[in-house]
Amino acid sequence: MLGRMSLLPLELTTIYRRLLLPTLIAAVALAVVASAAGADSFNAKVTPLPKNVRATMTGVTWQPDCPVGFKDLRLITSVYHDPKGATKTGKLVVHRDAAAALVRVLKRIWRADFPIARMQLIDAYGGDDWKSIEANNTSAFNCRKATGSKNWSNHAYGRAIDINPIQNPYVSGGKVFHKASWRYIDRSQRKSPLEILAGDAVTRAFAAEGWSWGGSWSGTKDYQHFSVDGR
Repeated sequence: MLGRMSLLPLELTTIYRRLLLPTLIAAVALAVVASAAGADSFNAKVTPLPKNVRATMTGVTWQPDCPVGFKDLRLITSVYHDPKGATKTGKLVVHRDAAAALVRVLKRIWRADFPIARMQLIDAYGGDDWKSIEANNTSAFNCRKATGSKNWSNHAYGRAIDINPIQNPYVSGGKVFHKASWRYIDRSQRKSPLEILAGDAVTRAFAAEGWSWGGSWSGTKDYQHFSVDGR
């Protein structure tokens, strides 16, 4: 009797294993599938500019004297993670020869769960770069001159993008121009998940496409800015 009782816990353990192990394996498999589905749920499309977008841009972010015409521009409609982890859909206008690379970048940073505060066409702010930055808006094409220059910005060609500009400010002479950006001058450690730092998922994603980062400039820094030719 004692011998029989001493085996009971072992027998029960074996039974529990036989009953529970398949359930545990199934649960783990479902978790893996769900994780993979989440990573692969990225979607984006590239289209010529619709008539309503061209109409909205005319006289705002695009004028007849701009260095590129509407035929050279494309609309990217893409999902992104917002700061709360929710899935949002945003829009960017870019040059047609930059569209595929930028979609690949957006896919990489989506899979890295990097959040984007907002991603609207800058026409929503009247083409005003200041207002767009104040709204922490990620944007690309805007037919304007480069900051502090009489030359066209790379944004005027649709070959540059600014990401989370409040947390990734333009810094000149140790100063920023937007009040909310002051705490992000020091880049020694991450203060917000919206920051872009050297060697992180965002800079690696752009580097893989051959794009350059304004955060690596000497002197003046533009931490929000990525461009095809480094300007």
